[in-house]
Amino acid sequence: GGSHVRTEATGFGLVYFVEEMLSRIDQSIKDKKVCVSGSGNVALHAALKASQLGAKVITLSSSKGCLFVEDGLSVEQIETLIQSKESSSDKLKSLDVGKWSDEGSPWHTKCDIALPCATQNELGIEDAKKLSDNGCSLVAEGANMPCTKEATDWFEDNEILHAPGKASNAGGVALSALEMGQNADFSRRSFEHLDEQLRSIM
Repeated sequence: GGSHVRTEATGFGLVYFVEEMLSRIDQSIKDKKVCVSGSGNVALHAALKASQLGAKVITLSSSKGCLFVEDGLSVEQIETLIQSKESSSDKLKSLDVGKWSDEGSPWHTKCDIALPCATQNELGIEDAKKLSDNGCSLVAEGANMPCTKEATDWFEDNEILHAPGKASNAGGVALSALEMGQNADFSRRSFEHLDEQLRSIM
C-alpha cells in the first residue's frame, strides 16, 4: 500500500537539510525569507515545511512566471496549492494573493535562502550574482542539478552556503529505503515516526 511521507519526503528532507546547515552557524530557519522555484511536488512540500517551521516563503513559480508574496505564503495557502488539480500557473494565480509576473524570476527577489526546486540548470551565473547582491546566504538544491557549474563556483567563491542536490534532495531516496524496510518486515509505520526518521537521516 505504499508508505506514509513518500509524497512529502524530498521537499521535507530538503528543509531538514537546510535546518542542519543553519544550526552549524547557530542560526534557525524561523523568520528567514525563502525563495522557492517551481510549484510541483518538491517545491510545494519544501514550501510547506519551511512555512510550518516559521520561515516566510515569498515565491513560487512555474514555466510561465513567478508569484511573489511579500509577507509570505501561509501554511493554509500552500496546503490549498498541494490539493489543487489545476495546472501550475493556474493554481498559483488562483490563490489571488501577492503579485504575479509573467517575466519574473524567484532569483531576482531579496531573500535569505534560495531553494531551486523546478528543473535542471534553472539558476545560472547572473541569477547567482543577483542572489548574492540581494543578501542571500544559503542555496540548497531541491531539483536535480538546478544550479549551473558557473553559479556553483560563484557561491563557493563568495562564501554563500551551497548544498548540492546529491545531499539536499536525498529525502526521496531515504524514504525509499524506509519503505523497503517496512515491506521486508510487513509493517506500516506512522507518518510521525517516518517523518522523524527522515529528519534524522537528513
